[in-house]
Amino acid sequence: MIMAIAFFQFIPLGVLVPARCSAEHLYALNLYAGRLTSNHWEEFFSSELDFRDSYLVTAALARRIGAYEDKASFEIEGQIVKHFNIQTHWELNALIVARWEAFWWDDVLDTSVAFGLGPSYAADEPEIETEIYGDTSQFMIYWMLELALGLPDYPRVALITRIHHRSDAFGLIADEGGSNALAFGLKWRF
Repeated sequence: MIMAIAFFQFIPLGVLVPARCSAEHLYALNLYAGRLTSNHWEEFFSSELDFRDSYLVTAALARRIGAYEDKASFEIEGQIVKHFNIQTHWELNALIVARWEAFWWDDVLDTSVAFGLGPSYAADEPEIETEIYGDTSQFMIYWMLELALGLPDYPRVALITRIHHRSDAFGLIADEGGSNALAFGLKWRF
């Protein structure tokens, strides 16, 4: 919450305006599943992924809190995550999300790209994080990168893919640790 207040105090009054569809679709339910990797997040774009035998399922509820013209929107999101196989703990994440929504091909394929950042809490110390880094912490920073694709005739539903990332924030939050998962799922706006 403090991060949200700090972020929005630097935006001039009147820049954040309600989005045209915000009254119609203020909320989004994101359901996705993913598989953890041994890779660092930047390797998702340049190398082959080394998948681990560990999975996660996430239910996330997001609420649109504003928009910048028709180009970008801002959301808050809460997540409940369940890990399976190597890791079996629960994870809770709360984040602020910035979403870019203006692409020239949106009349054919409605596209948005989002980045979210906030605190993460794991009910137990994640085993894969300890295995990869030698140590970890239950409290970390969480960020996600999302690509959402939908059909313009069905604006309430989109397919999503996410990088689900827990981070030590370059040693600011913990000495070691972190994890990455590649996830796919559905977004339902209501």
